[in-house]
Amino acid sequence: MQVRADMALSPSILKKPLDIKFDIDFSLLAGTDRMLGVDISASSIKVVELSRKGRPPHSYRLERYVIEPMPVDALQDGGINQIEQVSECLRRALKRMGARQKKIVMALPLTSVITKKIHVPAGLREDDLEFQVETEANQYVPFALDEVNLDFQVIGPVPGHPEEVEVLLAAARKDKVEDRVATAVSAGLKVMVMDIEQFAAQAVSARAIRQQLPEDGKDKVIALIDIGASVTRINTLLNGESIYMRDLSFGGDQLTQEIQNQFNLSPEEAEIAKRNGTLPENYRHDVLQPFCETVALEVSRALQFFFTSTQYTQVDYIFLSGGCAAIPDLEEIISERTKVTTRIINPFADMELSGRMVPRQLKMDAPVLLTACGLAMRGFDPS
Repeated sequence: MQVRADMALSPSILKKPLDIKFDIDFSLLAGTDRMLGVDISASSIKVVELSRKGRPPHSYRLERYVIEPMPVDALQDGGINQIEQVSECLRRALKRMGARQKKIVMALPLTSVITKKIHVPAGLREDDLEFQVETEANQYVPFALDEVNLDFQVIGPVPGHPEEVEVLLAAARKDKVEDRVATAVSAGLKVMVMDIEQFAAQAVSARAIRQQLPEDGKDKVIALIDIGASVTRINTLLNGESIYMRDLSFGGDQLTQEIQNQFNLSPEEAEIAKRNGTLPENYRHDVLQPFCETVALEVSRALQFFFTSTQYTQVDYIFLSGGCAAIPDLEEIISERTKVTTRIINPFADMELSGRMVPRQLKMDAPVLLTACGLAMRGFDPS
């Protein structure tokens, strides 16, 4: 069956696409025992290889992973600014990783995708449902439909209105999708699914939270805080469903900038020193501690926005992910300021680990690999 590369522009199982855009054979997924998830961010490319075994509920095994630094300005506003540089970075990552698998799952940032929940009559035939969704899309997508890749997913009945179903509509500009596909093809890879970063991260987060909290975290309000290079994303969940999202213009780049200023280093030197832990002794007190306090303050403010914008008055747990999550003492500092139990999320908490894994290093890297892990898991879904 030939379907388009944006077939997974929704969080889970998708219905038949509206049109054919890319030649991607999903029949190849049948029986697939390994998959690569590729997460392209402003600071690095993260690649995770998972294998799967057994019948549902399946068990997963982390085979290998790699984190490859990205050239400065290779991405701009979530889009790929320099395809050849990003493709070369991806080739280096695959070479370091030593993976033979060529089938991958990628994603677009939520900022590059228009999403809208709509209500349509229940019981529509598939063709009629597609027509209804496309008609509704004309109202919400500010571009001609021939300029976008469009997809949808039926979520379920509308509460209190059994005659209607809720549908998640997702649309992305074709050029955004095609840039990522072109990057992968240039690196010798085949894109099987194009998903949405936040949805992939949310799906694996919900799974990880069930492993890390008593009673699977049922009925607990949980704030996922992803601290990226330039953006910190807040996604608040209740029983696995998102109830609030917010982006903050703040991230690890500010720590790198302060390292440059304090120790007279170039951006590249500062990033390498930060990663390798080769900074002077006063780094922790003069730079890292104030940065952690600033992160905690930003998180506290974000929670206040959540309380004033929703019906909820408390958060039960905070889970950290992203490049700054593993900074020593950060979770304790955030917990102290917010008065909320704070933990670092581990997407591999219930997975078997291959003998290649170095547990200490994986513990540090795991929160950075959240989206890549979710994407690799998404690739095993043949729908």
